[in-house]
Amino acid sequence: MRQKPAALIFILLTVLIDVMGIGLIIPVLPGLVKELAGSAEAGARDIGWLTAAYALMQFVFAPILGSLSDRFGRRPVLLVSLLGMALDYLLLFFAPSLAWLFVGRVLAGITGASLTVANAYVADVTAPEQRAKSFGLLGATFGVGFILGPALGGLLGEYGLRVPFLVAAGLTLLNFLYGLFVLPESRPASARTRSLDPRALNPFTPLRALAEYTITRNLALTFVLLGLAGQVIYSTWVLYTEGVLRWTPAQNGVALAFFGLLTAGVQAGLIGRFITRFGERRTIMIGLIASLGEFLVLSVARTGGLLYLSLVVGALGGLAQPAIQGLVSRQVSEDEQGRVQGAITSLNSLVGVVGPLLATTVFAYFTGDRAPVHFPGAAFLMGALFSALGAGLVWTVLRRLPAEKSAEAPV
Repeated sequence: MRQKPAALIFILLTVLIDVMGIGLIIPVLPGLVKELAGSAEAGARDIGWLTAAYALMQFVFAPILGSLSDRFGRRPVLLVSLLGMALDYLLLFFAPSLAWLFVGRVLAGITGASLTVANAYVADVTAPEQRAKSFGLLGATFGVGFILGPALGGLLGEYGLRVPFLVAAGLTLLNFLYGLFVLPESRPASARTRSLDPRALNPFTPLRALAEYTITRNLALTFVLLGLAGQVIYSTWVLYTEGVLRWTPAQNGVALAFFGLLTAGVQAGLIGRFITRFGERRTIMIGLIASLGEFLVLSVARTGGLLYLSLVVGALGGLAQPAIQGLVSRQVSEDEQGRVQGAITSLNSLVGVVGPLLATTVFAYFTGDRAPVHFPGAAFLMGALFSALGAGLVWTVLRRLPAEKSAEAPV
C-alpha cells in the first residue's frame, strides 16, 4: 500500500473541525441549558441527561457506522455524518426548548460516532509501517481541536450563548463541501464486505474481550471508576465555575484551552521521560495520585488561582492513561490489540452514559434550594473517591504482575 498524503490531510482536517465543533459549545452549552430550563438546579440535572444521551448514541452507533463504511465505503458515511453534524449545530442554534436541544444532542451523538470511520480511513490510506505515526498525528489533531475549540467558543460566547453553534455549523458545512469535491474513497469496491454481519452491529460485542485476558479482567472495574471520576469534571466544570466563581464563557474557554495545552505537553514531552526515569508502574501511580489531587483541590477551590492550580495538577494525571494502555498492550497478543483496545473504548463509552447523570445529580442536590448543606464541590469530592478507589485497584493489580525488566528507581 502506498501512502496517500492528500487523503490523510483531509481526514485530519475533518477530525480537527469535528473536535473543534465539540469544543466550541463546551463553554456555552450549560448556560443555554440553564436558560431554557428556567433555573440553575434544573439546568444542572438536564445537562446530565443531555450528555448521557450523546454518549449513549455514540456507543450504539459507532459499530453501526463502522460496519456501514465496510459495506458501502468510508466516503459516503463520512459525508453524510458531516452533513448531519452541520444540521445538528443549526438545530441547536435555533432550539426553542429543552426538547429540541435533546433531539440535537441525540443527533450529535449519532453523527459524532463517525470518528470510528475516520480511524478506519487513516488505516486504509496509510502503509502498515506508517500507521503508528499517522495515528499519532490523529491524536495530536484531537489535542489541537480541544485547545482551539473551547478558546474560540468561550470568546464567541461573549456575543451570545448561541453564536458558537452557528460558527460550528458553518465550519462543519464547509468541511462537508470540501470533502464532497476532494475526498477520495479509501476502500476499493473489491475490498468491501458483501453484507452486514449482525454481530458487528451489537455495541456490546467488543466488551467480551475484557474477560479473555487477566490484565483487562482485573482492570475492568478500575476503568469504570477512573472513567466515572473523569466524567465529573467534564460534566460539572462549567456549572461550578459559573455558579461559584461567576466566570464568563470567555474565562472558561481560556481555562479549558490552557488545560488542553498542558495535557498535550505532558503526553508529548513528559510521559516518555517519566517512564524512563521512574518506570511504567510508578508513572501510572504518579498520574493517578495527581488526578486525586486535582479533585481534592477542585472540591475546595473558591478562587481562580486554585482552579488553575487544579488544572496544572490534573494535567500530570494525564501520565496514567497512556502508561496503562502501554502496560495492557504488552499483556495481550499482537493479533488481539485492536479488539482489546476497542473493548476498553466501549467500556469508557458506557461510563460516559452513567457518569454525567451521577455527577450532575450530586452537583444539583448540593447546590439547590433544598440542599441539606450547600457544598458546590461535592461532585468533585465524589470524583476524588472514585479516583482513590481506582488507584487502589491499579496498585493491587500492579503488585501481582512480574517485576519490570527495566529499573524503576530514579536515576
